[in-house]
Amino acid sequence: MHRELVLATRNRHKGAELAQLLGDLPIRIHTMDEFPQVPDVVEDGDTCEANAIKKARAVSQATGLLAVADDTGLEVDALGGRPGAYAARYAGLQATYEDNWRKLLGEMAGVPRDRRTARFVTVAAVALPSQRVEVATGRLEGLITEEPAGAGGFGYDPVFYVPELRKTLAELSSEEKNRISHRAKAFAQVRDLLHNRFGSGRSAAR
Repeated sequence: MHRELVLATRNRHKGAELAQLLGDLPIRIHTMDEFPQVPDVVEDGDTCEANAIKKARAVSQATGLLAVADDTGLEVDALGGRPGAYAARYAGLQATYEDNWRKLLGEMAGVPRDRRTARFVTVAAVALPSQRVEVATGRLEGLITEEPAGAGGFGYDPVFYVPELRKTLAELSSEEKNRISHRAKAFAQVRDLLHNRFGSGRSAAR
């Protein structure tokens, strides 16, 4: 079994977060910057699970290494579960983070606080070069704010409020976020899976 792993994302914010979440494993962690020849994987699935599996399999096959990918959806109850798996491209294929959350706030205009419930759902997929895949899921419940708050995080973090902490995700430190987030919950399961395969020790992350 390879003691090397590729983070199947070119999103530098997400890559840094994933490296932090997996950093104490005895595995050399690679980023996609080390594999410029590997083409980007089109995330055209209807579900987060489909996107995560597609990315992990494609990158594992292209690099010959263990690969981990994730996809996150935002389910807003007042919008019938939208944007769901289309969260990253909600305002268009070239949309910025701000474009997406501004569109969301526009659609939520006038919705009262008690109906602004939402959840993030992260599905993480670990793929072997053999194409075998294992999947983990993490969820975080919260509310959509009426205005953005906080300068940290990325994506919809400025408009996703966590009632127990009385802050948006963008107002949390990376350490706080990595303790409670949907992605942290999914990758806690990934860490357990990888730990069972590789045992304890320190990573050779680079």
